[in-house]
Amino acid sequence: MEVTVAENKRQDGKGRVGTQENPEAYSNVPAHIIPIIGREFDDFDNEAEKFLADELPEAEFIGFRLKQGVYGQRQPDVQMVRVKLPFGGVTPEQMDSFAEVVERYAPLNKGHITTRQNIQIHHVPLRDMEELIKVISKTGLSSREGCGNTVRNVTGDPWAGIATDEVFDPTPYVTAYVRYFVRHPTTQLMPRKIKTAFSGSDEDRAITGIHDIAFLARERDGVKGFEVRVGGGTSIMARVAPPIVDFVEADNGDYIKVAEAVFRIFDRQDWLRVNRARARIKVLVDKIGADAFRELLDEELAGDWVEEREFGPELVERLRFDDDEGARAPKAPPQSASPNGDRQAFERFVATNVQPQRQEGFSAVEVKITRGDLTPEQFRGLGQIMRDYSGGNARSTVQQNLVLRWVRNASLYDVWTKLSELGLGDPGAREITDVVSCPGTDSCKLGITSSMGLNRAVKERVDAMEIDDELTRKIHIKMSGCPNGCSQHHIANIGFYGASLKIGDRQMPAYIPHIGGNYEGGEVIYGTRLKSRLPAKRVPEAVERWVRLYESERAAGEEFNAFADRAGAERFEKEVKDLTMPADFSLETMQQFIDWQRATPYKVERGEGECAI
Repeated sequence: MEVTVAENKRQDGKGRVGTQENPEAYSNVPAHIIPIIGREFDDFDNEAEKFLADELPEAEFIGFRLKQGVYGQRQPDVQMVRVKLPFGGVTPEQMDSFAEVVERYAPLNKGHITTRQNIQIHHVPLRDMEELIKVISKTGLSSREGCGNTVRNVTGDPWAGIATDEVFDPTPYVTAYVRYFVRHPTTQLMPRKIKTAFSGSDEDRAITGIHDIAFLARERDGVKGFEVRVGGGTSIMARVAPPIVDFVEADNGDYIKVAEAVFRIFDRQDWLRVNRARARIKVLVDKIGADAFRELLDEELAGDWVEEREFGPELVERLRFDDDEGARAPKAPPQSASPNGDRQAFERFVATNVQPQRQEGFSAVEVKITRGDLTPEQFRGLGQIMRDYSGGNARSTVQQNLVLRWVRNASLYDVWTKLSELGLGDPGAREITDVVSCPGTDSCKLGITSSMGLNRAVKERVDAMEIDDELTRKIHIKMSGCPNGCSQHHIANIGFYGASLKIGDRQMPAYIPHIGGNYEGGEVIYGTRLKSRLPAKRVPEAVERWVRLYESERAAGEEFNAFADRAGAERFEKEVKDLTMPADFSLETMQQFIDWQRATPYKVERGEGECAI
């Protein structure tokens, strides 16, 4: 498919569009969603070698490698690869593949689950990256369009297909959507990236409100369809996506047609290309309003381009993939283990990490993964647990965890035992100790602070608090290393983003707190930003003070956000006012001028993030 790019769409750092063809046939193998095209690897190798030989300008090469999901880091001469897991789905063989490439190519010996259900591998030299993406492709893993101004990884509810409250399982329609838009000519050089989510229930565990475009399952007169939301996003201009289409059919392909129309409208907004930091579809929807956007959408859907496409039931039928996980579910074990003596630890795990499926006799087990990081041993161990005890697949989550599906209730103790042997048997999934963070200055060019280091410090603090109050355990804590919000700190009960303090001629790492965000129960609320700037080393103390304030002054049964709304931002600011006072540099205060998990004095070193290139 030849693609011409209008001059007004050319952008610095875009480079060649790259391989555009999609196959006509698709592999019916679970989690092999994005078609693998070997020619793309040849393209990548050729362009990489030209760049390394100084035969290709860096600005031109950056745009090309971003389309292959290879992202520059703040550290020179190494890259990060973002491997897409559509709806979070992953197979045991793919877990083994991650283990292999992490062992061979990742100096830090870990892979990282992101809040968008990807797996990222960091600090990989460019020539090793050429081999890495070939190795993972053998098990159907793809990094294609994991970066760049494309349709990024499509996220979904990890409990889709097994949840008791869903209208229908959107997974087959996610698959068709992914396959349609990967390599699609309209979505290669948009003003910015597009983030998509699908949710099967109004609990909205995919958090559709924070996405550029999102689909919520609906049913009318026995016909499956979606409500379409457009224009959400976090970062510096947080917006909740408004409903744009009340109902669009699924099986006849209309939901894909509407999505393409939305992207075509977005793609033509040349005024958005001027300011890359604000070139998101939420800016367009916010500027003209939802009603005006609906009018644009109606006009676009009436265009001649629609007749040039193959929209219809045949398209969805060809692109969708229906995976009968239940057919692969393990048979009931002839005998199963059970706690011998003290059951407290196992029962706590079941209470927080196990959720009954709608299918009788089965449960989903959420594996709590600290900071989203997995070693090769853990990747392989989880893959074996998936083979032995689940339906063969797992799904990553926006909380940076992993959900094992189709686990026999009789096997829950065995699964917990195996997880514990891997260091993954901790209770408290999606509770206060399940702290979420982006990589921050560990790798990101835009990072201001060590959000992963703060994650470790905050988790150690709340672990030491030994919280047993059920309402307090429900608090969510998230932190980002910059205002962009890759950890989704805006929607945490307690959230932070990285900043800095200048004290004389020295700099101190700091964080701006947010209080009262929400993403559960189908309602997105952006937290209130406090007028406080906390030195990074004092953030754990601030967290403990706010938690104890909530416990001591709340009404009976009052949850954290209700208390925060009643108490007000000023009450939270007052509680930590002394912590915000910067300290003069001295031997006693020197550690405050060094970021978490760092050994040298702090200095803001921020480059241009390639997500905005």
